Amino acid sequence: MNIKSILQRILVWTAVLAVVVAVVGGVVGFIIGGMPGLWGAVIGTVLALLFGALTALSLMLAINVSKGNMISGAFFGIVLGGWLLKFVVFIALIFVVRDFDWVNPIAAFISIVVAIVGSLAVDMTVIIKARQPIIDEEPVDESTWGRPSSRN
Repeated sequence: MNIKSILQRILVWTAVLAVVVAVVGGVVGFIIGGMPGLWGAVIGTVLALLFGALTALSLMLAINVSKGNMISGAFFGIVLGGWLLKFVVFIALIFVVRDFDWVNPIAAFISIVVAIVGSLAVDMTVIIKARQPIIDEEPVDESTWGRPSSRN
């Protein structure tokens, strides 16, 4: 399994998780807070899904641009720039959404937290089950005992 397929699997399972959180959170939010509770849970889940998906998509873009070289400046620039952009947009959206009368901020907060924690669990589970090799397949030069060899 390669990195792109791992990230694609993360996107799929995060979307499934978001649907579950939106439905359960929407029902609970509606029971407790009426329509504002429903809208709060749905908006919170959509925000969490959007920002979780942007992480995986920025990683996929960074891998394509850097041609798989994860030490390149392009890779770090895209990933860190994406995270910074998400942070600024997230804070701005929270300040905008909290002033809407038709959104219950507590339902939105709880659904955001549940979706983010669930997304982290999805990320961890997919990566653990991916069996992505983390070592090079080149044979070790035992004459150097772990030091870089002089041959090129």
